This record gives sequence, C-alpha cells and structure tokens, in this order.
Amino acid sequence: MEQNELYPIFLKTHQLETLIVGGGFVALEKLSFLLKSSPNSKVTMVSPFFRDETQALANKFGIKMILDNYQNSYLEGKHMVVATTDNVAVNVQVYKDCKERNILVNVADNPPYCDFYMGGIVTKGNVKIAISTNGKSPTTAKRLRQFFEDVIPDNIDDLVKNLNEYRKTIKGNFEEKVEKLNEFTKSLVGK
Repeated sequence: MEQNELYPIFLKTHQLETLIVGGGFVALEKLSFLLKSSPNSKVTMVSPFFRDETQALANKFGIKMILDNYQNSYLEGKHMVVATTDNVAVNVQVYKDCKERNILVNVADNPPYCDFYMGGIVTKGNVKIAISTNGKSPTTAKRLRQFFEDVIPDNIDDLVKNLNEYRKTIKGNFEEKVEKLNEFTKSLVGK
C-alpha cells in the first residue's frame, strides 16, 4: 500500500519571500489560496501578462507584480516559488533554477517537479488543519476541507484560547503540564 510520506509544516509566509511565475488562471488560484490562508504573505509575481482578477487581488493585498518573462534573476532572495505558466519548458526551467539555489518549488499540476503541495486548508480562528492527498487528488482534499469546515464548531477558537490560559496556570515541569492538559482535554475525543 502506498503511503503519504509528506511532512506537514505551517510556514510564516509573512516572513518569507514567495515568487509566483505566471499570471493566468492557475496563478490567480495559487495567489488566492495563499492569501486566504496568510493575508500578509510577501509575494512577488512575474509574468508577461496578468488576468484582470489577478491584478485586482494583487492590488488589494499589495502584491508586487512584474510584467516580464521569467528570468532566473527573479529568484534572488526568494524562499519559495510556485510556477504556474502554461509553458512546460518555462516551468521546468523554474524548477531547475530553484533546485540549483536550494529554493522550495512547486510546479502546478506537475507532482514530480514539486518540493511541496498546496493542500486543502480549514481555518477556524487559531485552529488550522491542512489536508494532503499526496498530490494525487486535489478534488478529494477540497471535499475533505468542506467536510471539516462543517463539522468543526465555530467556537473552537474559544476553547483554544481558554486552554492556553489554563496552560499558563499549571505548575510543574513540561511532562507534568502535558499530562494535566491531556487529562483535561481527553473528553474532546470521547475517551
């Protein structure tokens, strides 16, 4: 049986420099996804054209847009790159250039050319759940996201904040604190 070996992390994209190569529908989708989750993301986009919707979203969030063909000089200072063009050769070149510079890269809809995938995300206040199908089925990730959005109560953030305050009052070492929090929260999973 195949196993998902991806390691999930949550990036502080307001502290990282992200480049999106492309200005079409897929670029708009990736930018929207990133900004929905992290509205303060530092993003630069480069493309010889941008859809009107992309331009409007970028203007709303202060995204830097460069009207130009991709050049590897645009990778300078970047931590993460998403290639979204409809030109396979350009996307592969972006991938190769990123690999030479140890920059994380995602070539949209081309899993072999991805260091990471942009999965489904559910956010309720401070609670964030990421969903991955190992790049196999974005539609499944979308449906799971919709499911979790429906079943996770809207007041989950109140619980998180209350538990954080309670955690601050617990005495003892780290192990004792974890044990007390585990005991206190076990009813959340019905055990």
